[in-house]
Amino acid sequence: MKFRSLVSVAALTLAGVAAAGAAQARDQIRIVGSSTVYPFTTAVAEQFGRSGAGKAPVVESTGTGGGMKLFCAGVGTDHPDATNASRRIKKSEFEDCKKNGVADIIELKVGFDGLTVANSKAGPDLNFTKEQIFLALAKEVPGPDGKLVANPYKNWSDIDKALPNEKIEVLGPPPTSGTRDSFLELVMEPGAEKVLADLKKSDAKAFAAAWKTIREDGAYIDAGENDNLIVQKLDANPKAVGIFGYSFLEENAAKIKGAKIDGVEPDFDTIADGKYSVSRPLFVYFKKQHIGVVPGLDKFIAEYVSEKALGEDGYLSRKGLVPLPTDQLAKVRADVEAQKPLAADAGL
Repeated sequence: MKFRSLVSVAALTLAGVAAAGAAQARDQIRIVGSSTVYPFTTAVAEQFGRSGAGKAPVVESTGTGGGMKLFCAGVGTDHPDATNASRRIKKSEFEDCKKNGVADIIELKVGFDGLTVANSKAGPDLNFTKEQIFLALAKEVPGPDGKLVANPYKNWSDIDKALPNEKIEVLGPPPTSGTRDSFLELVMEPGAEKVLADLKKSDAKAFAAAWKTIREDGAYIDAGENDNLIVQKLDANPKAVGIFGYSFLEENAAKIKGAKIDGVEPDFDTIADGKYSVSRPLFVYFKKQHIGVVPGLDKFIAEYVSEKALGEDGYLSRKGLVPLPTDQLAKVRADVEAQKPLAADAGL
């Protein structure tokens, strides 16, 4: 055998070993993304593993923004198959996906979650308005002359005498988190609309900057993507409050309690019927191009949209997910089962 032939055989052998190694490294589904959706997707992954349909998927909590970056980086076994999101995919993220070859994205709207402000059971009962929360956490607020100044409020009672005379100490999600995005849009923006109505009319850009910018003087503490860590810190410090999804409140109801927002307490019924205004839809996004490539991905998706998972009495509702109305769930299930890709004009 000629030397060139020996080299070719060796190269092919090595390539085969490398390919086998790559395939072996990806005989499990990989999912990244939102810490809020993480416990729901983990529950589906565990059920999938117990069913014998395949290995339980690896689920990582990277935050919605971080998950989208990983998900949209490309197609192939080096990239995740799905990402959890506590908000809908942004147009810019959708375009990044397309640019990197992630051409067909399947959107699964899994249900609703209430965004809660909570504190220790040993702490006071709290009832906040969105205006009060904005004044507590915005980097700049109106001064005596109406112009924006660095936030001077140290205690909750500085904002309203009816609030506790305790230091403002809020543990919340980082900028990469979908929970942070939702908090800004569902709480800070409506609160700012009441406090900064004139600014909104006169300077839309300045108004947007005001509600999107959280103070950095220690009153707001970036607690990372681990919501369980926030719960632990609240349990240890009755004077602090935390921001996270309703499912974590429900799972830890023996230790913490939810604050009323505009007079409405967060619970399953108030989130489901819309009375609790700080609620949001939750999503999982899948790569259609990975179906048939990564073993079991199609079966995992089928498990996720099944009645036993997403139904009104499904195991995800027992973990705190507020299910979609029956007609919405039927439409979502039909689109996902048909592997219908998200359209560019889908209102992103």
